[in-house]
Amino acid sequence: MTHHIEKALNDKGITLPTPAAPVASYVPAVEINGLLHISGQVSMADGKLITGRLGDDMALEEGQQAAKACALMIAAQIKQATGSLDRVDRIVKLGVFVNSIADYTDHPKVANGCSDMMEVIFGAAGKHARSAVGVAALPLGVAVEVDAIVAIKPA
Repeated sequence: MTHHIEKALNDKGITLPTPAAPVASYVPAVEINGLLHISGQVSMADGKLITGRLGDDMALEEGQQAAKACALMIAAQIKQATGSLDRVDRIVKLGVFVNSIADYTDHPKVANGCSDMMEVIFGAAGKHARSAVGVAALPLGVAVEVDAIVAIKPA
């Protein structure tokens, strides 16, 4: 199978991380009826967790970078599950969870870090529906967690 998207990412200097192993009792991805459901991927870069709370010890731009890291991990999980990013027909929906203080309201702006990277990776097929919500805490103290539903092409 050709790997056009991966080549384009390499040309842009974008490297996908090694897909993270589950930290509890779940699998990273489940494919059913042409949809790939990706479990929540936490903010991690260079093998290290990106921790913090938006509105407290983390600025908007840092939150956006954490969300971007989630997008790259989602892409890595897609590649692992399907064998090629070229099997993506469309990113259908993202659920973005932002670790934030109670009165923080820029969750959509934080989530744009992930959404924008999906468009960089997949072009028009990266445009998606989305939820962006604030939460009191996330696993391992991370700043952002994102799950995804992806329409995939038959192998």
